[in-house]
Amino acid sequence: MRKPETIERLYLDFDGFFASVEQQADKRLRGKPVGVVPYEGGVRSSVIAVSREAKMFGVKNVMSVVDAKKLCPDMVLVVQKPDLYRRANNAILAELEAIIPIDAVKSIDELTCVLDDEQRADPELLTYRIRARLRENIGQFITCSVGYAANRQLAKMACKAGKKSEGRYGSGLAIWHPQEAEQHLFKVKLDDVPGVGSNMFRKLMRFGIYDTEMLYNTQPKQMRKIWNNVTGERLWYALHGYDIQAPESQRGAFGHARVLPPEARSMTAAYEIARLLLVKAARRLRRENYYCSGLWIWLSLRQDGWTRTMKLPMVNDDQAVLSALKQGWDIALRDLGRTTTPFRVGVTLVDLTPAGERQTDLLLADDVERQRWEKASAAVDALNSRYSGTVVSVGDWKPPKGGNVGGKISFTRIPSAEDFW
Repeated sequence: MRKPETIERLYLDFDGFFASVEQQADKRLRGKPVGVVPYEGGVRSSVIAVSREAKMFGVKNVMSVVDAKKLCPDMVLVVQKPDLYRRANNAILAELEAIIPIDAVKSIDELTCVLDDEQRADPELLTYRIRARLRENIGQFITCSVGYAANRQLAKMACKAGKKSEGRYGSGLAIWHPQEAEQHLFKVKLDDVPGVGSNMFRKLMRFGIYDTEMLYNTQPKQMRKIWNNVTGERLWYALHGYDIQAPESQRGAFGHARVLPPEARSMTAAYEIARLLLVKAARRLRRENYYCSGLWIWLSLRQDGWTRTMKLPMVNDDQAVLSALKQGWDIALRDLGRTTTPFRVGVTLVDLTPAGERQTDLLLADDVERQRWEKASAAVDALNSRYSGTVVSVGDWKPPKGGNVGGKISFTRIPSAEDFW
């Protein structure tokens, strides 16, 4: 396993990306504290992104609007516009590619690059060129922090440390050369180490590991034991500066979820939104040439939640998955009652099989009918693609207030243009 002797990776993170894109797109928001909310009138929801001006008042992402307003009464609330953020991301990536090849886009506001010899020799100049190009061609309100280190893990940690330094937001720069990486690393809080979530943090406490230096000095086999898999051992090598990459993840599911606006917090309205979310998931399933054999339905309620997994033959058409949803929802109504108040709904297609490996269910003997429904779904997809919108659908197509059904931007996925049809 190779251990680089110099910096080889860049990690770039845009600060308050949704909020800064809003400020760049709307002059009226510039210089003001901005909080992005999931739906119109979202005073009972949380801010999903905040601008640097709001952060200076102590407002943080995923803070309730009520608490955020207590800290910053003048904060302007803006409803999220996922398609705007997607288009901004596309424009930014095109500008960055003109300076340095992008190795991996980690999320809509994070990416990593491999440095060539010239860039390793002068990372400050590379950072200046990146920021200057973005400022000139994208705008001055979308800013970024940049971290450099021997590998991706350390570069990400450097980037986060630089972002927090000296009270700056979106203008940090941190360079962790291998020979001095330890002194920077040991200043990082244990729960700020990527891969150490809240559950793992508590587990490390039980093992007597209380800070990053103690984690660093733990043996790799012990790390594997704590994580109960090879991930812990990989983390050990990454923290010690080795060039180690996690294997590519395999597609495991297609799903969508949505926080329900107040007017849709009933079992009847939630079902209609779940139906639209499921059609969007099925479209993605077909676009990427998969079949599924299961549907996972879940609801967030006032005190707890409800889930159900429905088994399916190997399918990818709208009729099959919508029938499973209806059956699952009937069970939910039986279990919860019609007066239950759901706050969030999600649907996920699971147990995936590549289209080329599909096998029909001999006992079910529905292949002729199934092929007809598949052809119908393919025809619907073709029409919607031709007109870049949902012009044909199975059942009514009435997106809820605020739209964005199936167009949610998650930590691991950037929607495509088709997700907004």
